[in-house]
Amino acid sequence: MCPISKSERRSLQLAAYARQNRSAPTQSEARLWEALRGGRLGVRFRRQVVLGRYIADFCAREVRVVVEVDGASHRGRERADGRRDEWMQREGWRVVRVKAEEVMEELAAVVRKVKAVAGR
Repeated sequence: MCPISKSERRSLQLAAYARQNRSAPTQSEARLWEALRGGRLGVRFRRQVVLGRYIADFCAREVRVVVEVDGASHRGRERADGRRDEWMQREGWRVVRVKAEEVMEELAAVVRKVKAVAGR
């Protein structure tokens, strides 16, 4: 039996965590997903997608757009989120960050913002 490498183990852990996140979305993620799913913005979004060593809340591969919903788990993680965004941008992704409160209170404005970046 071949031992699995550290990077392979990390990839498997990320994939499992992404599956777990898909089955238990936050309220704001579930609400935004209803607006994004099924190509409703003219582009197909997927949720909880592994990109490198990160998991994107929502991602549209064909236009290289990532949407991140910042809720309670992001408080105090601004530097880490900044590094993550920089990596994604270096890889050619455009990152849209929205606050969970915005999704819950101003969904139409959030959808317009995502649509403007997705370009469709």
